[in-house]
Amino acid sequence: MSGIGPKRADLLEKELGLKTWEDLLYYFPYKHIDRSRLYRTCELTADMPFVQLRGQFASFEELGEGRKRRLVGHFTDGHGWVDCVWFAGIQYILHSVKLHTDYIIFARPTMFNDRINLSHPDIDVPESLILSQMRMQPYYHTTERMKKAGLSSRSVERFTSTLLRLVLDGVGETLPLYLVERLRLVDLGSALHNVHYPASAEELSKASYRLKFEELFYVQLSVLRYSRLRQGTIRGHVFAKVGDLFNEFFATRLPFELTGAQKRVIREMRADMVSGRQMNRLVQGDVGSGKTMVALMTMLLALDNGYQACIMAPTEILAEQHFATFRNMLGEMPVRVELLTGIVKGKRRNEVLRGLEDGTVQILVGTHAVIEDNVRFRNLGLVVIDEQHRFGVAQRAKLWEKNAVPPHVLVMTATPIPRTLAMTVYGDLDVSLIDELPPGRKPVKTIHMYDNNPDKLYSGINDQISLGRQVYMVYPLVKESQKMDLKNVEEAFVHLQHVFPQYRLSMVHGQMKASDKEAEMQRFISGETQILVATTVIEVGVNVPNASVMVIQNAERFGLSQLHQLRGRVGRGADQSYCVLVTKYQLSKDTRRRIEIMCETNDGFEIAEADLRFRGPGDLEGTQQSGIAFDLKLANLARDGQIVQLARDTASWVLDHDQNLADERNAILVERLRHLKKDEMDWSNIS
Repeated sequence: MSGIGPKRADLLEKELGLKTWEDLLYYFPYKHIDRSRLYRTCELTADMPFVQLRGQFASFEELGEGRKRRLVGHFTDGHGWVDCVWFAGIQYILHSVKLHTDYIIFARPTMFNDRINLSHPDIDVPESLILSQMRMQPYYHTTERMKKAGLSSRSVERFTSTLLRLVLDGVGETLPLYLVERLRLVDLGSALHNVHYPASAEELSKASYRLKFEELFYVQLSVLRYSRLRQGTIRGHVFAKVGDLFNEFFATRLPFELTGAQKRVIREMRADMVSGRQMNRLVQGDVGSGKTMVALMTMLLALDNGYQACIMAPTEILAEQHFATFRNMLGEMPVRVELLTGIVKGKRRNEVLRGLEDGTVQILVGTHAVIEDNVRFRNLGLVVIDEQHRFGVAQRAKLWEKNAVPPHVLVMTATPIPRTLAMTVYGDLDVSLIDELPPGRKPVKTIHMYDNNPDKLYSGINDQISLGRQVYMVYPLVKESQKMDLKNVEEAFVHLQHVFPQYRLSMVHGQMKASDKEAEMQRFISGETQILVATTVIEVGVNVPNASVMVIQNAERFGLSQLHQLRGRVGRGADQSYCVLVTKYQLSKDTRRRIEIMCETNDGFEIAEADLRFRGPGDLEGTQQSGIAFDLKLANLARDGQIVQLARDTASWVLDHDQNLADERNAILVERLRHLKKDEMDWSNIS
């Protein structure tokens, strides 16, 4: 195509991932701006969004050296002057832009040294633009490397414009005609043209709606199709009876009565496990909602039916805590529980491996060590995966190979997943929700403090410790960073020893040896130390009911879901607990709103929805490795919830009428699914 030679093609592929004409056609603009109006230089102010001027460059001058080197072009339209500034691509501008020649320039105005500046403006010869036809102009993301090579948003727009003229008449439909008509969607050709070059905001809206629906529809169709296939073809162990172990535990070992939500979830899993199909269930429950108890009771159902069970945790600390918790909960009951992590070695490890093979080890608690090839079960019936986003899809797949008949899979997460994300990313899982906290729990009070008043913070900590409580102090870095002025654990540990000489402190971070980390954690868990100085290694799972204060330094550096996870480490006893978010005073508008949301609500789902809005799905844990089949180029899971629901309902309706997509009208769906798949590996029936 004209304008794209081998070098530019290579740059477009490396910088934007654009390999084919289709990639370019589906590289959508991030905004549109009305370019039908010309301004005069005397009208410009620094708070205007984008402006367009017609005039000439009177001179260029190069200023500064090294990184501060810049090119300044003095531009006039006869009504005043503006400075056009380039920090990159300087030689390109000097060679291609002529003095005393008419140009139309376009950029956002700013003020520097009391003069209006236009940084890296688009430059066009007037003959190339028909302003009356340039109402909604598209703008495309580009990179610094592209700009240095003379490839701007305007360049991408020219390529797209040429491509649309060449191929638009030959663009075939990608949805069956009956769906396009049923949902009153615009045709694909019109949608692709109007998403780049809309004549009006209404046209842009209709084009975007069509393309967003199509993206989300194919994701849902893929997820639901394979989910139904799994349900119909993959058999599971039948746990027919509720036996002595479950009944004894329920009657004699429960430390408190189960909540209604816990009972409901156990019933839902029991129904799965007697159905003859493999269970593939996601249990969501906020921190402290009793997921571990539900997991143990489900494991006892497996044991009662002659099967083994295992639970896989993301860290050794959490695995060891599950191990201690299970042994404590089971007491003298005749159940052999063993631990398998990196620190279980030699004779002890061999004993565990033998016990798994001969079936005498009934419950195994471990980390990723569980999926090693030399770990063989006699008859594995149930796998529990805790905090599943910490495990790659391929790792989880290995668990399936441990048994001829795939074990039932229970996935647990304390990270509340917004509904639209759950439907899209975990759409092939049945979802259960533990939405009640055990009786007696008080909501954690969350307080925002600035880091310029540490004495007030230390006074509050001292008050809590004097009442017999314990305190977490969480920091974002292990050692001081020259690039970021953030608190760090090692420095903070020394400082806090001087602030609180009367108390004992522990320190935990991810770079410590596992044995040292475990020893420090145990000192805190046992109450030997009053303050635990840590990184986010304590984010998941650690349970210290006596800890009543969570202090998070540089809280502005954390996402909402991570802050919520950390807050969940306290509030596990009957006493009032506190979470203190310490930030610098200068905060962006979004960051300040995040902190406000944390102080306003303890509802994990409300927080997860907000996190999705702030950060987008790509940043949420697990999204990239959880089996979402296709890239979302236009749809946004945070903003397009209604379209997600419509896409799911439509995909379900299509499969209800043609489960195998064998109808001739649906051949287009099969072909499009094949085309959109990122790779040939089908991970869809792995949790």
